[in-house]
Amino acid sequence: MSNEAIQEGEPSGHFAVFSSQNSKFRYTYNKVREVKSHKIGELFTAYRDILWDDGRHKYNVSSFIGEIDEILLGERFSTFDQNTLDNLIGTLRQRGNSNATINRKMAALSKLLRKAHKMGDIHSLPEFRRQKERAGRIRFLERDEEARLFAAIRSRSEDAYRLSVFLVDTGCRLGEALGLIWNDIQEHRVSFWITKSGRSRTIPMTERVKEVIKLPPTAEGRRPKGPFTKLTQAQYRAIWNEAKGEIGLGADDQVVPHILRHTCASRLVQGGIDIRRVQMWLGHQTLSMTMRYAHLATNDLDGCVVVLEKPRSDESQRSTENSVFASPLTTPSPAPTSRKKGGSEPAKAPRKRSKGK
Repeated sequence: MSNEAIQEGEPSGHFAVFSSQNSKFRYTYNKVREVKSHKIGELFTAYRDILWDDGRHKYNVSSFIGEIDEILLGERFSTFDQNTLDNLIGTLRQRGNSNATINRKMAALSKLLRKAHKMGDIHSLPEFRRQKERAGRIRFLERDEEARLFAAIRSRSEDAYRLSVFLVDTGCRLGEALGLIWNDIQEHRVSFWITKSGRSRTIPMTERVKEVIKLPPTAEGRRPKGPFTKLTQAQYRAIWNEAKGEIGLGADDQVVPHILRHTCASRLVQGGIDIRRVQMWLGHQTLSMTMRYAHLATNDLDGCVVVLEKPRSDESQRSTENSVFASPLTTPSPAPTSRKKGGSEPAKAPRKRSKGK
């Protein structure tokens, strides 16, 4: 028999078998898949319902991806290279986007491209580097501002007033409050299941929160699905904007409903609650998000003032000189004992003889 390999039949499927005098082996081959080109908008349409839940965040992401697709002029691509990403970031910065805003838009784009890459729609990904963000000043409501704003809201809608009190005392997000149902409220605690981070949390309620979640019976004897389901986000924001304009805060673009979450966090920190518990209360995914409020914990630094204002008495000076941390260059050495010329050393005490000798 010839030593040359003789094929035993035509390849079928993914396998072909060859044999010879001394060996028999099998090889495999895969079908080549064509990588098509896509627009960013087409990828978003394909995967938006898989990657993002319905809600305000998904609405924002839709706006981000739409802007990115417009900057890219609807270009089709099968690879998304680093140069394309760098040019995109540069264009966003020229449009006045802050680093924080760019990071949010790039997070949405990265999530979409990673999914497309996993599904085989594109075959290369760029490196996404987080832009350095500056710690901006956090605006929160003073007690008198809260009282005036809530009074103006209450004059327009009792439901909006109840929601405002709930938001400032629980620190929850607007969407979390509107999504509550009665089963989420048990005795003295409320549980949030629909959250931005995807992690549920349960917190105790203040006395006034217990009051505002109570609904008076309706004429039909029915009550809504949850304590705040009569309102939508759009309705509440419209009432909010009218009320803040009435009390002279219309020009303050930081006075939005989310300021109630900042206000809750600020009051907790100023009241001496440690950062880790504040993180649990707010449901922050990382501690770095809660650290934005750490500068308000000024009570922990009061002891430093006492030390700095302490007068430098002779006693404190001596304690400093004797300290193990005192510098040998600044600590005076003890003066040597002088001996008189011709003087003799003190006589030593005589030794006692033992009785045995």
